[in-house]
Amino acid sequence: MILKKIALFLLITTSCSIFAQKDGYWDKERATTKEIIVSARDRIMLKTEDLPVGTTEIVYRITLLDENQEMANSLVSVLKSIPDPTGISQGSAGAVFLMSKISGDDTCTYALFTSNETAKKYITDGKTDKACYDQKDPLSKDAKRLSLDKSSCLGQNVNTLWFGFHSKNWLLNQKIVLEVVPWVDTKLNRGWNQDNKNEIISLCKTSTMAQKMANSDDFCVCILDKIMKQYRYTEFQKLLPIEKSKVYKDFGNSCYKDADISKNVYNDLRTQVAALVRLHKYNEAIPKLNTIINDGKATALDYSSIGYCYILTKQYAKAIKFLKEGEKLDDTELLVKLNLAHVYLISDDYSEAKAIYKKYQSQNVTDSLSWIEKTKQDFVIFQKAGLPSKDFEKILKLYN
Repeated sequence: MILKKIALFLLITTSCSIFAQKDGYWDKERATTKEIIVSARDRIMLKTEDLPVGTTEIVYRITLLDENQEMANSLVSVLKSIPDPTGISQGSAGAVFLMSKISGDDTCTYALFTSNETAKKYITDGKTDKACYDQKDPLSKDAKRLSLDKSSCLGQNVNTLWFGFHSKNWLLNQKIVLEVVPWVDTKLNRGWNQDNKNEIISLCKTSTMAQKMANSDDFCVCILDKIMKQYRYTEFQKLLPIEKSKVYKDFGNSCYKDADISKNVYNDLRTQVAALVRLHKYNEAIPKLNTIINDGKATALDYSSIGYCYILTKQYAKAIKFLKEGEKLDDTELLVKLNLAHVYLISDDYSEAKAIYKKYQSQNVTDSLSWIEKTKQDFVIFQKAGLPSKDFEKILKLYN
């Protein structure tokens, strides 16, 4: 029974570890392993290797050795069995697990610094007020994990750390071994931090495509994702301006065709058109409707709208052309039929207009607006716009 409980515990622990794993790796190539002899009561500093781009955490181990002692195993070899930093306990048990199996009788205190200048000042005066971590109690060995979101030692612009040591041996030299292993986040390793991402988003927002949209967030995020997948940040920065423009254009076209983004783009344009029509700015609405039509995304209602705008800007031939296209797309859309009747009436084709007005007079053009009521509303607008109105009364009498 006890064996079963142990097996179940190990299974749960292993499963939790697997699901909690972070996407990254311990970078043994950029790990720091340094050994130095410190004179009695002296202070010295050790600089780590440059931390790779994307470092979010480090694990370090400090071991003080007697003169002839050697390390039993390296910190890198200890971490090989741990898939990611979540596998390291943040309590004392984790520190014990990472500890070297050996150490000398000597002790030291130490502090961590993020610049050469503050570390040098510590060597001179022993002050730790500028340190991002200060171990005040003398010890013979120590091991810790530092995380980006919990320590000032690992900020966005920090790529090197300095360890300052103070020997507490009053008579003899002592040997200190420092080991530092960085954990590298795979995505961040490509160099795309928050500032770099915002740079791309800001440039995208000024593009012609983005400015067609009421909300271009999804579009610009789509472009950003494609650029991040294709290039490291440093690679992208090395492109010539003309090459960057092509990248934006190619990825922009690809994102523009994305079904969800495309739907939002054209719905935004339709919303803008409706607002312009309400303000009687028909000449401004026409180019937006042409964008929808030229991109092959138009519905019969879009053709009805552009036909209506062409009527009110007295471009009757164009109105007929686009309304006929709308008819081909959906022969049951009565707003197209009504606008076609309007343009025939205004352009002196009374017989053609009369046939259409009579045919659909008993129907609704929407679920709540009748053909007759919509005709009356449009005639009021046409009269205010100064369109030919000599036959309006004739049509209204037909309905009676």
